Amino acid sequence: MKHIKTILNSPYFFWLILTLPSIGMINGALNGRDLEELLHPTGEFAARFMIIAMMLTPLRMLFPGARWTAWLMQRRRYLGVAAFGYAALHTLYYVIDLGTLSLVLQDAVRFGIWTGWVAFLIFVPLAMTSNSVSVRTMGKGWGNLQRLVYVAAVATLLHWIFIHNTFGGALVHFLPLVGLEIYRIWKVSSGRKGSEPGQSMA
Repeated sequence: MKHIKTILNSPYFFWLILTLPSIGMINGALNGRDLEELLHPTGEFAARFMIIAMMLTPLRMLFPGARWTAWLMQRRRYLGVAAFGYAALHTLYYVIDLGTLSLVLQDAVRFGIWTGWVAFLIFVPLAMTSNSVSVRTMGKGWGNLQRLVYVAAVATLLHWIFIHNTFGGALVHFLPLVGLEIYRIWKVSSGRKGSEPGQSMA
């Protein structure tokens, strides 16, 4: 039992879980699968991991004594980095599928496309500073930078809606986050409890 607990608490085990969905996506691309078919799952998992990471603070406030929220909070940065990883894969497949820089630039003027680029470009510094060294050296600036995740979340939502021309899938994923964020804002404004320090989306 002790060995099982050690494995479950290992960061390598958690990273394995986060990596599993990408295996089929990468294998499919390497075996000649149409990259356009892989754009949706890579983008969807990027959004999912971002949403889960953002939900953890309000969930921790909602269930302050729960072990599972504490366990996930300790691994929150892993979720953020995983979100960036899937977003990078999504972007890579998109660029390769279009084939030329000229086509990429032409496509970038579309609302559904440039919102995706905004989200991805925000993910980059969030992922790069997702380490303890950055937390210590950046001080308060680190927290301010991490708050850009809210801009990335809105951009991701708009990207999803306008690319697929439907609200269904995007709202199913984002509504729980919106509800929890409303709860967090209410609780903070009521002076009961603020966000926990040293945490981030990425």
